[in-house]
Amino acid sequence: MAMNSKSDALLPIASTDPPSRAQEKIFNGSAMTKGGAYAAISYMICAVFLVMFNKAALSSYNFPCANVITLCQMISSSCFLYALRRLNLISFSTNEPVAALTDTSKTLVPIKTLVNTSPLSLTYLLYMLASMESVRGVNVPMYTTLRRTTVVFTMMLEYILVRQRYTRPILGSVAIILLGAFIAGAGDLSFDSYGYTVVLLSNITTAVYLTTIARIGKSSGLNSFGLMWCNGVLCAPILLMWIIFQNDVEMTMNFPYLLSPGFLAVLVMSCILAFFLNYTVFLNTTLNSALTQTICGNMKDFFTVALGWVIFGGLAFDIVNVFGQLLGFIGSVMYAYFKLIGK
Repeated sequence: MAMNSKSDALLPIASTDPPSRAQEKIFNGSAMTKGGAYAAISYMICAVFLVMFNKAALSSYNFPCANVITLCQMISSSCFLYALRRLNLISFSTNEPVAALTDTSKTLVPIKTLVNTSPLSLTYLLYMLASMESVRGVNVPMYTTLRRTTVVFTMMLEYILVRQRYTRPILGSVAIILLGAFIAGAGDLSFDSYGYTVVLLSNITTAVYLTTIARIGKSSGLNSFGLMWCNGVLCAPILLMWIIFQNDVEMTMNFPYLLSPGFLAVLVMSCILAFFLNYTVFLNTTLNSALTQTICGNMKDFFTVALGWVIFGGLAFDIVNVFGQLLGFIGSVMYAYFKLIGK
């Protein structure tokens, strides 16, 4: 990591820095570094609370425009990144000193780099739109259950693109996760074909997005903050035009709770958490792998289900569903264990 500035960056800024304490193994023989473990844990914390706030905005307040929330999150993240970069607290490149910012480019990164990262930005936009809409139509327990099928799509894409192969312990733990998801799904009597379809579409876009991060992110020369900045610069204008085309602006202005302190608090927290979530997704995927990121998503689901059940309800208590949720969580823990010991 470039350390030419007088003070360190507030957050780790790159996944390809020279060896440091963050890159030390958790213990001898472990396949995961300390930095990778911190990234995974941070992601899970942010993800749990973001789902809660998004669900509150879309379901509790019945806000009709999920795309508007997504745009607010993008704009907020871009503003945070711009301010942090201008204050020389972060850099956007893996080999750029924090204090080396020049005013030669209003985009803060070369235009060529923006073009090279455009496939990642496109998959990010699809991932954000599908993920936000999927939260609306399905109760939280079944949302998290269906989201676990992402792991299959991720493994298939990693095999197709980079011929990634997995050991039997890893495959076994993933099989347990899927079994738990199917068992838990048997307890959902409020089947919604549209909701299920959107969640499965969200799973596909998530797998494509994570795999694209692993490929483009490591070859672009950008760190996690730089990739987030490119996504915001490229995606926000496209999403804004789509919102105008869909007439979401008028619907938002007519929303009865638009100036409600409670709704505004939920929206602000959603934007803040989205910034940190996107950062930890990049960090976790580049420090570890796309599959590890997916499994972390499964592990945090246990806590998301518990909170969602208590706060939002929507799914009657069913012993089969509970057993499936626990089985999926056990599979995620097994994967984490095998990853740690290097199997």
